[in-house]
Amino acid sequence: MNKVRPLAEAVAAVKDGATVMIGGFLGVGTPAAIIDALVAKGVKDLTVIANDTAMPEVGIGKLVVTRQLKKAIVSHIGTNPETGRQMIAGELDVVLTPQGTLAEQIRAGGAGLGGILTPTGVGTVVEEGKQKLTLAGREYLVELPLRADVALLKAHKADKAGNLVLRRSAKNFNPLMALAAGTVIAEVEQIVETGAIDPDEVTVPGVVVDIIVQGKGVAVNG
Repeated sequence: MNKVRPLAEAVAAVKDGATVMIGGFLGVGTPAAIIDALVAKGVKDLTVIANDTAMPEVGIGKLVVTRQLKKAIVSHIGTNPETGRQMIAGELDVVLTPQGTLAEQIRAGGAGLGGILTPTGVGTVVEEGKQKLTLAGREYLVELPLRADVALLKAHKADKAGNLVLRRSAKNFNPLMALAAGTVIAEVEQIVETGAIDPDEVTVPGVVVDIIVQGKGVAVNG
Protein backbone atom coordinates (compact mmCIF):
# COMPACT_ATOMS: atom_id res chain seq x y z
CA MET A 1 0.00 0.00 0.00
CA ASN A 2 1.38 3.37 -1.03
CA LYS A 3 1.02 5.74 1.95
CA VAL A 4 2.57 8.78 0.26
CA ARG A 5 0.12 11.68 0.28
CA PRO A 6 0.17 15.40 -0.51
CA LEU A 7 0.98 17.70 2.38
CA ALA A 8 -2.52 19.18 2.23
CA GLU A 9 -4.10 15.77 2.85
CA ALA A 10 -1.89 15.18 5.85
CA VAL A 11 -2.71 18.55 7.35
CA ALA A 12 -6.44 17.93 6.81
CA ALA A 13 -6.18 15.11 9.37
CA VAL A 14 -5.49 17.67 12.11
CA LYS A 15 -8.80 19.17 13.20
CA ASP A 16 -9.62 22.08 15.48
CA GLY A 17 -9.48 20.95 19.10
CA ALA A 18 -7.37 17.88 18.36
CA THR A 19 -4.73 16.44 20.67
CA VAL A 20 -1.50 16.25 18.71
CA MET A 21 1.84 14.69 19.58
CA ILE A 22 4.78 16.31 17.84
CA GLY A 23 8.23 14.72 17.86
CA GLY A 24 11.51 16.51 18.28
CA PHE A 25 13.76 18.25 20.77
CA LEU A 26 14.09 22.02 20.36
CA GLY A 27 13.08 21.61 16.74
CA VAL A 28 15.47 18.75 15.94
CA GLY A 29 13.41 15.82 14.72
CA THR A 30 10.32 18.00 14.32
CA PRO A 31 8.26 17.92 11.08
CA ALA A 32 8.82 21.53 10.02
CA ALA A 33 6.87 21.46 6.75
CA ILE A 34 3.77 20.01 8.42
CA ILE A 35 3.89 22.64 11.16
CA ASP A 36 4.24 25.42 8.60
CA ALA A 37 1.18 24.02 6.83
CA LEU A 38 -0.77 23.94 10.11
CA VAL A 39 0.11 27.58 10.68
CA ALA A 40 -1.11 28.42 7.17
CA LYS A 41 -4.30 26.40 7.70
CA GLY A 42 -5.04 28.21 10.95
CA VAL A 43 -6.13 25.11 12.84
CA LYS A 44 -6.89 26.14 16.44
CA ASP A 45 -7.47 25.01 20.03
CA LEU A 46 -4.87 22.27 19.79
CA THR A 47 -3.55 20.33 22.76
CA VAL A 48 0.07 19.61 21.93
CA ILE A 49 2.11 16.91 23.65
CA ALA A 50 5.80 17.38 22.95
CA ASN A 51 9.14 17.59 24.67
CA ASP A 52 9.17 21.40 24.46
CA THR A 53 7.83 24.41 22.59
CA ALA A 54 11.18 25.08 20.88
CA MET A 55 11.85 28.72 20.02
CA PRO A 56 9.36 31.32 18.73
CA GLU A 57 10.61 31.00 15.16
CA VAL A 58 11.21 27.23 15.19
CA GLY A 59 8.88 24.25 14.96
CA ILE A 60 6.17 24.11 17.62
CA GLY A 61 7.13 27.63 18.66
CA LYS A 62 5.41 28.94 15.54
CA LEU A 63 2.10 27.42 16.67
CA VAL A 64 2.52 29.13 20.03
CA VAL A 65 3.20 32.53 18.48
CA THR A 66 0.13 32.23 16.26
CA ARG A 67 -1.95 31.23 19.32
CA GLN A 68 -3.13 27.95 17.86
CA LEU A 69 -2.65 26.04 21.12
CA LYS A 70 -5.02 25.91 24.07
CA LYS A 71 -2.85 23.50 26.05
CA ALA A 72 0.76 22.31 25.98
CA ILE A 73 1.98 19.22 27.83
CA VAL A 74 5.77 19.53 27.73
CA SER A 75 8.93 19.11 29.78
CA HIS A 76 10.16 22.69 29.42
CA ILE A 77 9.33 26.05 27.86
CA GLY A 78 12.43 28.02 28.79
CA THR A 79 13.61 28.59 25.22
CA ASN A 80 10.32 30.10 24.10
CA PRO A 81 9.50 33.28 26.06
CA GLU A 82 6.16 33.59 24.26
CA THR A 83 5.01 30.31 25.83
CA GLY A 84 5.85 31.68 29.27
CA ARG A 85 4.13 34.97 28.58
CA GLN A 86 0.91 33.26 27.44
CA MET A 87 1.02 30.90 30.44
CA ILE A 88 1.40 33.74 32.95
CA ALA A 89 -1.33 35.73 31.20
CA GLY A 90 -3.71 32.79 31.45
CA GLU A 91 -3.93 32.48 27.69
CA LEU A 92 -2.33 29.03 27.43
CA ASP A 93 -2.66 26.04 29.75
CA VAL A 94 0.83 24.61 30.26
CA VAL A 95 1.44 21.28 32.00
CA LEU A 96 5.13 20.97 32.85
CA THR A 97 6.22 17.37 33.31
CA PRO A 98 9.67 15.96 34.07
CA GLN A 99 11.15 14.79 30.78
CA GLY A 100 11.60 11.14 31.70
CA THR A 101 8.08 10.97 33.12
CA LEU A 102 6.66 12.53 29.95
CA ALA A 103 8.44 9.99 27.76
CA GLU A 104 7.19 7.13 29.92
CA GLN A 105 3.61 8.45 29.89
CA ILE A 106 3.70 8.42 26.10
CA ARG A 107 5.25 4.95 26.07
CA ALA A 108 2.51 3.76 28.42
CA GLY A 109 -0.13 5.22 26.13
CA GLY A 110 1.32 3.33 23.19
CA ALA A 111 1.63 0.08 25.12
CA GLY A 112 -1.91 0.19 26.48
CA LEU A 113 -0.79 0.47 30.10
CA GLY A 114 -2.88 2.09 32.79
CA GLY A 115 -0.07 4.40 33.85
CA ILE A 116 3.38 4.41 35.39
CA LEU A 117 4.83 4.75 38.87
CA THR A 118 7.67 7.21 39.38
CA PRO A 119 9.39 8.71 42.42
CA THR A 120 10.19 11.84 40.39
CA GLY A 121 8.23 14.78 41.72
CA VAL A 122 7.34 13.30 45.11
CA GLY A 123 7.40 16.08 47.69
CA THR A 124 7.22 18.81 45.04
CA VAL A 125 4.44 20.71 43.26
CA VAL A 126 4.48 17.95 40.64
CA GLU A 127 2.56 15.67 43.02
CA GLU A 128 -0.36 18.06 43.47
CA GLY A 129 -3.64 16.38 42.50
CA LYS A 130 -2.03 13.03 41.78
CA GLN A 131 -2.47 9.64 43.40
CA LYS A 132 0.50 8.32 45.41
CA LEU A 133 1.37 4.73 46.25
CA THR A 134 3.88 3.39 48.72
CA LEU A 135 5.75 0.25 47.67
CA ALA A 136 8.51 -1.31 49.75
CA GLY A 137 8.61 1.80 51.86
CA ARG A 138 9.06 4.23 48.96
CA GLU A 139 6.50 6.71 47.66
CA TYR A 140 5.62 6.88 43.98
CA LEU A 141 3.38 9.13 41.90
CA VAL A 142 0.83 7.51 39.60
CA GLU A 143 1.23 9.17 36.21
CA LEU A 144 -1.49 8.42 33.68
CA PRO A 145 -0.76 7.38 30.08
CA LEU A 146 -0.86 9.90 27.26
CA ARG A 147 -2.41 9.34 23.83
CA ALA A 148 -3.25 11.67 20.97
CA ASP A 149 -5.57 11.92 18.01
CA VAL A 150 -2.64 12.50 15.68
CA ALA A 151 1.14 12.08 15.92
CA LEU A 152 3.35 14.20 13.68
CA LEU A 153 6.78 12.65 13.21
CA LYS A 154 9.99 13.43 11.38
CA ALA A 155 12.09 10.74 9.69
CA HIS A 156 15.17 10.65 7.51
CA LYS A 157 13.82 8.08 5.08
CA ALA A 158 10.70 6.03 4.40
CA ASP A 159 9.58 3.47 1.93
CA LYS A 160 6.15 3.79 0.37
CA ALA A 161 4.69 1.29 2.88
CA GLY A 162 5.57 3.67 5.71
CA ASN A 163 8.61 1.98 7.23
CA LEU A 164 10.66 4.80 8.76
CA VAL A 165 14.38 5.27 9.24
CA LEU A 166 15.23 7.84 11.91
CA ARG A 167 18.72 9.21 12.45
CA ARG A 168 20.58 10.52 15.45
CA SER A 169 18.63 12.98 17.64
CA ALA A 170 15.43 12.41 15.67
CA LYS A 171 15.16 9.15 17.57
CA ASN A 172 14.09 11.12 20.64
CA PHE A 173 10.30 11.17 21.09
CA ASN A 174 9.33 10.15 17.56
CA PRO A 175 9.36 6.33 18.00
CA LEU A 176 7.35 6.55 21.24
CA MET A 177 4.71 8.80 19.70
CA ALA A 178 4.31 6.51 16.69
CA LEU A 179 2.59 3.99 18.97
CA ALA A 180 0.47 6.43 20.98
CA ALA A 181 -1.81 8.11 18.44
CA GLY A 182 -4.85 7.21 16.37
CA THR A 183 -3.35 8.62 13.17
CA VAL A 184 0.40 8.73 12.52
CA ILE A 185 1.81 11.11 9.92
CA ALA A 186 5.50 11.21 9.06
CA GLU A 187 7.35 13.95 7.22
CA VAL A 188 10.41 12.42 5.59
CA GLU A 189 13.45 13.68 3.73
CA GLN A 190 13.63 10.79 1.29
CA ILE A 191 11.04 8.34 -0.01
CA VAL A 192 12.11 5.06 -1.63
CA GLU A 193 10.34 2.05 -3.05
CA THR A 194 8.93 -0.55 -0.68
CA GLY A 195 11.60 -3.15 0.02
CA ALA A 196 14.50 -0.77 -0.55
CA ILE A 197 15.16 -0.34 3.18
CA ASP A 198 17.07 -3.03 5.05
CA PRO A 199 14.72 -4.28 7.82
CA ASP A 200 17.55 -3.77 10.32
CA GLU A 201 17.45 -0.04 9.53
CA VAL A 202 13.74 0.40 10.29
CA THR A 203 13.12 2.46 13.43
CA VAL A 204 9.32 2.66 13.15
CA PRO A 205 7.46 -0.13 11.32
CA GLY A 206 5.10 0.88 8.54
CA VAL A 207 2.18 -0.94 10.13
CA VAL A 208 1.70 1.97 12.58
CA VAL A 209 2.22 4.77 10.02
CA ASP A 210 -0.80 6.06 8.12
CA ILE A 211 0.50 8.90 5.95
CA ILE A 212 3.90 9.91 4.56
CA VAL A 213 4.60 13.37 3.20
CA GLN A 214 7.68 14.62 1.43
CA GLY A 215 9.63 17.11 3.46
CA LYS A 216 12.81 18.89 2.57
CA GLY A 217 15.37 16.63 0.96
CA VAL A 218 15.34 14.07 -1.80
CA ALA A 219 12.11 13.87 -3.82
CA VAL A 220 10.00 10.77 -4.27
CA ASN A 221 11.87 8.06 -6.16
CA GLY A 222 9.67 6.26 -8.65
